[in-house]
Amino acid sequence: MAETDWNGNSEIVFTNVRVLDATGENPYTGEVVVKGNRISRISRGGARFGGSSYGGAKVIDGMGATLMPGMIDAHLHLSWNNAPGIDPIQMMELEEHMLVTMEMAKLVLDAGFTAGRGAAAAKPRLDVVAKRFINEGRFPGPRYLSAGPEITTVGGLGDAAPSHIPHEGLNLGLVVSGPEEVRRTVRTLIKYGVDSIKLNLSGEAITGMGAEETPMSEEEVAMAVQEARCRHKTLSAHARSSGSVKQCIRHGITNIYHASFADEESLDMLEAAKDRHFVAPGIAWLINTARYAEEWGIKPGSPIAMEYERELEMCIDTMKKMHRRGIRICIGGDYGFAWTPQGTNAKDIETFVDMLGFSPMEAIQAGTKYGGQIMQMGDELGLIKEGYLADLILIDGDPISDVRILQDQKRILAIMKDGKFHKAPQAQEQRRRLIA
Repeated sequence: MAETDWNGNSEIVFTNVRVLDATGENPYTGEVVVKGNRISRISRGGARFGGSSYGGAKVIDGMGATLMPGMIDAHLHLSWNNAPGIDPIQMMELEEHMLVTMEMAKLVLDAGFTAGRGAAAAKPRLDVVAKRFINEGRFPGPRYLSAGPEITTVGGLGDAAPSHIPHEGLNLGLVVSGPEEVRRTVRTLIKYGVDSIKLNLSGEAITGMGAEETPMSEEEVAMAVQEARCRHKTLSAHARSSGSVKQCIRHGITNIYHASFADEESLDMLEAAKDRHFVAPGIAWLINTARYAEEWGIKPGSPIAMEYERELEMCIDTMKKMHRRGIRICIGGDYGFAWTPQGTNAKDIETFVDMLGFSPMEAIQAGTKYGGQIMQMGDELGLIKEGYLADLILIDGDPISDVRILQDQKRILAIMKDGKFHKAPQAQEQRRRLIA
């Protein structure tokens, strides 16, 4: 059945499905009715909404498949273009880069990710334009909150220009020195239309500035927070070091990315403020850079790979501690490099189970329920609940029994965003032949 046939109807009924609502409750057999872009009714058990006629609604027989919320990436870089390093990202021509960004948006949506929080853009307006074109329905992509480039210090993460060519255009970040430069940069990004401001508060091993270094001054951080808040913008931070995590908590920076080296004092501070913060560790970047990037010049066992192995070990230990303390941890693995390609984002859910000690349900909630909250839409996104937005995926199988099936796009039978199908379900007889 054609996609336009489905999307032309005001009411769609998912029947004979296992509903994984992401509240933490066990999945149950039921029906879910979508009207417009919202979930209008949910029923447990057999057919409840009008029997075989369903009042003229279009009916999708799930044949026992699992209906769950669309996945949400809390640390998404749509303008990271699956390149074999940082240079090909920052040096790409603007016109080509915009088109590639839209290609990445489709890859993410194809993988069942119906929403994502922008963690940084490679150029000032890439995220802003991508979000607008997605919202206008001109290009496919996830629900998106846009970011600008990372704001960094001279010589910090994102300041890639060599010392003998101090040219701003060579940098992935916006380089500042002093509170007034921070003020102007934040105001400029807000003028461009970003939803959030990203600060690079720590280093990154691959760039030459150590992950445990904390280069941005308190005055610079305070200025960024002051300017962002007066315009009602959210702040996020690249914060691997313990010192940078503490800066986030002291200054109220909501979204903490990485936090691998958070010490016990940091964890105590974060636990005391856990209702105000989210952590997205970006663990896929650590794993794949340490172990699976040899084809792109990072050989396992080399000094840089060993730095990432060391951080991975610290990250696993730190995230386990955070999880025990009830701190909200979200998926989002810093995807967008050749060894961490966009479209493989659901790997994080498996990693949370296998490495961080999450139950399958907890890992799925990290990519649904808490994703809705970090999108600032926790009262209407990330759960299957009456009145919530109809961002749904239909999965062939039981993700609670095996979360790895979420990585298999052939098992994603349908993808609905905002009540419309990006991937329409096959007709019932086609489904039966496929399963048989």
